[in-house]
Amino acid sequence: MFLRKAEQKDKNTIGSLALLLWPGHAVEELREEIAEILKSKEAVFFLAFEGEEAIGFSQCQLRHDYVEGTNSSPVGYLEGIFVKERFRKRGIAGALLLQCQNWAKEKGCTEFASDCELHNEASRSFHLHHGFQEANRIICFTKPL
Repeated sequence: MFLRKAEQKDKNTIGSLALLLWPGHAVEELREEIAEILKSKEAVFFLAFEGEEAIGFSQCQLRHDYVEGTNSSPVGYLEGIFVKERFRKRGIAGALLLQCQNWAKEKGCTEFASDCELHNEASRSFHLHHGFQEANRIICFTKPL
């Protein structure tokens, strides 16, 4: 297994993996969004490979707005992390997370944050296992006007 920072040429690879994490999106829409993010100096993707096969990715960025439970700005923020099911429980997600944290430190961050949905116990367990502390729980509401 090896990791590397993603480049513009990787947008289709990331898009295919991202669709496994966020299945409600259209793949072309995801690829366009990923291509834009890859242009930013305030965001990054990392890819994990087993041989030639892309098996996982992480996405993080700098957030300058208030991030729940933090006291500084910018804050490194884990936007998404995914490893194909057959490669899980091998430390790959932890290695991808470490790449994001190191990137955030290089960008001058002293804090790193993330979130997950209330019902996502696997994600909550992953975060707690990797040293995150729960800052708050919220339920968001919307209504049409």
